[in-house]
Amino acid sequence: MIGVFDSGLGGLTVVKELLQKLPNYKILYFGDTARTPYGTKSAETVTRYAIENTEFLLEKGAKLIVVACHTVSSTAIPVLKERFKGVPFFEVVTPSFKKALQLTRKKIIGLIGTRTTVESGIYQRLFAEVDPEIKLIANPAPLLVPLIEEGWLNKPETRKIVKKYLIPLKMRGIDTLILGCTHYPLIKKVIAEKAGKRIKLVDPSEEVAESVYRYLEENSKLKEELLPNGEPEIWVSDLTPNFEKLATLFLKRKVTLHRVTW
Repeated sequence: MIGVFDSGLGGLTVVKELLQKLPNYKILYFGDTARTPYGTKSAETVTRYAIENTEFLLEKGAKLIVVACHTVSSTAIPVLKERFKGVPFFEVVTPSFKKALQLTRKKIIGLIGTRTTVESGIYQRLFAEVDPEIKLIANPAPLLVPLIEEGWLNKPETRKIVKKYLIPLKMRGIDTLILGCTHYPLIKKVIAEKAGKRIKLVDPSEEVAESVYRYLEENSKLKEELLPNGEPEIWVSDLTPNFEKLATLFLKRKVTLHRVTW
């Protein structure tokens, strides 16, 4: 199975892309709805949660882990790779960074994400290593994850807050915008509208799903081990009405949730 985890609902954007690119593979998803959001917590706490989430997925039979969370991707990946040696890990930061490099024309790139992701400086380091001329304009957007988890995907309040977060980036002349959280594709249309047609969006869900697809194409042995099944198996740490409703709406299929008992 392909194991995917996130702090809550957002990682389903990755599940959706994986289902499109690898429709015959069994996908096991864990949303840590009881402890969301991760973006307001310390790196130490986030790392502990990430280890527990990975252990759960591996115990359920996952052969490959997709970390569908920017906060975990920017803080805990080295620890996960060291602790779970031999397990292929995919995170959302690197493929998003590479896509932004391809898209930018003016070398002025914007980033919105949780405070932990922005303050980790991981994107700044990656761009500086490749091209010191690139300017990364980052703005934390802490209110977006709670609004999305609440199901306020197109509310006037959400649209106003998105606009407020984007104004400083647009004033600095960005031509590319990294959606630094897998929750954000759920309001991608709103972000695109407020960003304007001249700014290209980098969707982390699309980029990480493409990375997994390419990896499986190149690693036939692992590909054979991932037995096809089709329907995603979704686990959560807390059953919430909004999660089930939005998951069904977003994935366009009936979703059955299973609750984890730690």
